[in-house]
Amino acid sequence: MTEAFLHYIWQHQMVAKALETTDGHPVVVYRVGDLNRDAGPDFFNSHLSIDGVEWVGNIEVHLHSSDWNAHHHSLDKCYNNVILHVVYEHDCEIHLENGNIPPTLELKRFIHPALVANYDSLMQPLSSDDIPCSQRLPMVSSFIVGSCLDRMTVERIEAKSQVVRRLFDESRGNWEQTCYWLMARYFGGKVNALPFELLAKATDQRLLARWKDNPRRIEALLMGQAGMLEGFFEDDYPRQLQTDYAALRTGASLQPVANYLWHFFRIRPSAFPTLRISQFANLVAASSNLFSTLLEMTDAGQMEKLFDCCAADYWDNHYRFDQSTGKSCPKRLGRMQADLLIINAWVPLLFVYGEMRGQQQYKEQAIGLLQQLPAENNTIVRQFQAAGVSPDNAAQSQALIQLKNCYCNSRQCLACSIGHNIIKQIPQD
Repeated sequence: MTEAFLHYIWQHQMVAKALETTDGHPVVVYRVGDLNRDAGPDFFNSHLSIDGVEWVGNIEVHLHSSDWNAHHHSLDKCYNNVILHVVYEHDCEIHLENGNIPPTLELKRFIHPALVANYDSLMQPLSSDDIPCSQRLPMVSSFIVGSCLDRMTVERIEAKSQVVRRLFDESRGNWEQTCYWLMARYFGGKVNALPFELLAKATDQRLLARWKDNPRRIEALLMGQAGMLEGFFEDDYPRQLQTDYAALRTGASLQPVANYLWHFFRIRPSAFPTLRISQFANLVAASSNLFSTLLEMTDAGQMEKLFDCCAADYWDNHYRFDQSTGKSCPKRLGRMQADLLIINAWVPLLFVYGEMRGQQQYKEQAIGLLQQLPAENNTIVRQFQAAGVSPDNAAQSQALIQLKNCYCNSRQCLACSIGHNIIKQIPQD
């Protein structure tokens, strides 16, 4: 038994109707009150009738009556307006700071055992990484699950919006620059997100725009700014990039990113930063006003084609400078990575744009793009599929990721509509 569960029970009034205090006075609840997550009583502005007398005030909830004394509430004037002490088990009498004795309601007598058993089953999953309700999830209606996923989709976008807002503030309200920085960040993936963001900030997009008709010079500028062109090279291509970068630096105050920030270890060669920088250079060359270009697109397929950029020909048989693979094939970003750019970068950016401008259609368009994309295939999605929930699109797979990371992993079942539905299932007598 936890206080959080008692708060939940009281908030949703999942108790027998005929309540009474420990001294036998009937209690009628007109308003449970507002749950308080800060200091002070647990519920504010409650409205009750105790033995026919109406009361308006606060309610304090504890596992045991003695917790009142353990928390020193009898010395705190903030608790003088408590009209009812709700406890799981009544083990002693208590008093307010002003000397009055508040009535006590012992919930233990009024909670159906099945509610406790249901809650306990969610708090003790098969393993620490499991979905707590995996065994009972198939019994939850598709409507409840669908409603929960709709909410999780928006929560997931809002969580990602924090990065967008940070970059927007740093750009001083420039949407094009925010888009450029954000796309660069997600080109780096999880491992190289920070150095890619630093690279974009160190390389003014206006300077890149001057060379939009010369992709090699854009790549030279980005590779040089990434600190990738330092030292001696045997191959002609990196030596040409070195020459181009040296010429571009003349008269310009360019400060490269520290080379040691880039990670190659334990990532797939197709995600090596050298390859991604070349692909990003291709994207920059193809779209000088990326934000404006994307804002005019409503079809995810168009965006996939734009983002599925290809590295320079040199990289057909290289993943790093001077290290030939012996095999030749174009190094395109690929549809899967293009979809991730839409999901992680463009959708949150479009959502924030709509929110900050007060234009709901852009927020709806952002969610609509996720619904156009196929569901992701990852460990979390496969876990839910095994439990009987298969996402139809990227909006739902993103929702499952949010649900697992922010609710299942920390056992926040009381705040989940699926968990709520499972807990309140009481067998019919």
